[in-house]
Amino acid sequence: MKLVHVINDVADALMVVDGCGIPFKAFRPGVGPYGEPQLLAALAKHLNALPSYEGRVRTKRTPDLLIPGYWAFEFKIARPFGDNGREAENWSVNLLHPYAGNISVIGDCLKLQTLNGPERKAVVVIGYEHTPPQIRLGPLLTAFELVARKVTDINLGPRVEVAYSGLCHPVHQQLTVAAWEVLKPV
Repeated sequence: MKLVHVINDVADALMVVDGCGIPFKAFRPGVGPYGEPQLLAALAKHLNALPSYEGRVRTKRTPDLLIPGYWAFEFKIARPFGDNGREAENWSVNLLHPYAGNISVIGDCLKLQTLNGPERKAVVVIGYEHTPPQIRLGPLLTAFELVARKVTDINLGPRVEVAYSGLCHPVHQQLTVAAWEVLKPV
């Protein structure tokens, strides 16, 4: 099961969740405002309905999403703007904080390096932007790669990225799903 196929399926599942028009809590309809646990539950439900996953996808505390025998994933959401249209404070910290035990994507990479099991390991960032972007996610994703590789010596595979526009939310109008396999240290 290739990472690119799983990430395409994740992006497709997010579009299905977005298209259903069901708001998360008191937020406006669309996938953008979903919290991580609720979003991962919806992703697992959608993936498990696909024949290639055979109902094996599980949400867990560590890793966030497990496809037994194939992949262990940690996820983060990047939203430069809140449901109310205001710029979110500290939204980029979830990607860049370079310390073990932290809830950042870098912390997740370090956690995955110590995770036992036969599965390949990967981190996934789900990002939402305006169309056109008011704050682009690309520079943040590149900064993550640089900090992970150059500051914390994390061995990342190449970025796999899928983007969709046309989401129903008035702020979270386009979606980027970016993933990196976390390889064994060199």
